[in-house]
Amino acid sequence: MKRIFSIFFAVLIAVAMNAQELAPKLKALPGITSVQQLETELFPEKYVVTINQQVDQKKQDKGTFEQRVIVCHAGFDRPTVLVTEGYWATYALNPRYMDELAKLFNTNIVFVEYRYFGESFPDPCDWDQLTVANSLADLHNVRETFGQLYKGKWISTGISKGGQTTMFYRSYYPDDVDISVPYVAPLNKALEDGRHEIFLSKLVGTPEERAKIEAFQTEILKRRATLVPMFKKHCEEKKYEFRVPVEEIFDLCVAEYPFAMWQWGSSVDEIPALDSDDATLSAYLIGKNEPDYFAVQTPYYSFNVQAAREIGYYGYDITPFKGLTSVKSHKDYLRRVMLGGEEQHIKFDKTLYKHVVKFLKKNDPKMIYIYGGIDPWSASGVCEWLDTSKKENLRIYVKERGSHSTRINSFEEPIRNEIISTLEKWLAE
Repeated sequence: MKRIFSIFFAVLIAVAMNAQELAPKLKALPGITSVQQLETELFPEKYVVTINQQVDQKKQDKGTFEQRVIVCHAGFDRPTVLVTEGYWATYALNPRYMDELAKLFNTNIVFVEYRYFGESFPDPCDWDQLTVANSLADLHNVRETFGQLYKGKWISTGISKGGQTTMFYRSYYPDDVDISVPYVAPLNKALEDGRHEIFLSKLVGTPEERAKIEAFQTEILKRRATLVPMFKKHCEEKKYEFRVPVEEIFDLCVAEYPFAMWQWGSSVDEIPALDSDDATLSAYLIGKNEPDYFAVQTPYYSFNVQAAREIGYYGYDITPFKGLTSVKSHKDYLRRVMLGGEEQHIKFDKTLYKHVVKFLKKNDPKMIYIYGGIDPWSASGVCEWLDTSKKENLRIYVKERGSHSTRINSFEEPIRNEIISTLEKWLAE
């Protein structure tokens, strides 16, 4: 028994000593402005760190801001996963947070909150500086800074907008990391890309499933005389404010429904019977599409700015509902409804899209794309045009009936093992 206690206390002392060693190393890194230890159940040590970044990476006179970075430490001899988050870092503060790749390969994690989100917001706010180029320069600085501690292989990864960021980052700084794994990452070619509407109306699911969804939308719109007042009351209770009449917000929620439904893999069996009472239909619609998505108070305003400027988005085809909606078209809805002030006049720049397409066609990085087959974002993914048959490294995997939640572990064992074996091989090279 004494021996067991001796071993136990020796382990505790070793962990304490390691903690004392890592924090000073983090504080000594250039540009680090704060280091705070976090609770963790899955790593020997974990810290939230802030790093000083240029607001405009090309012009120092534009000032600086502090960017939040979460560091999960597995060991200086381990590979490092660089999570290129597209939004907030808040969920990574959880003591049980673990990235899929970090779990598979026992890696460190350097998790970077995206500029203009969460605690990484410049003050004053200059929306002109919320560009992909500046965000990638943020990542490059983080990589160079923390690379002084972590000398092993680096894997960049992200989900959705974070997956986009992983893709953009590899194309602009191809030598920063050894491997890239973007999850469910779209590459949109316009503010309203156009491919999502075709996907939803003709390609996703079965004809019977698509017909059931359209029938539900039609029934909702036919009952607008009774459902819009219920919808309006809900919005008033939530204190939502909108830039257009609430009748159009109602129509937008109906238009958004199939995208949201397929994105998260909901079953058409959940759709209420068309003869259900008004309260049942209203509750189901709002449950799938909370109207705050279109509200002035949206927490996604920074995303909306980027969508309008260069990362693009999707449109709505409401031609099947002619005569049932309050407007004839939702064209340019993101600018009209989801942006305010000068941001409504942002013009979409296709340069980013062209750059990434050219990079992926001409190069063969160690890169694995993960997509879900029913996820509408896959419609503007790289699957359609990127030929990997002559690539030695670059690979694309699409999970049949997979949603926006598709990950490596979502695949059946043969494919899952293939992906993991490829990553293991690259890490060992």
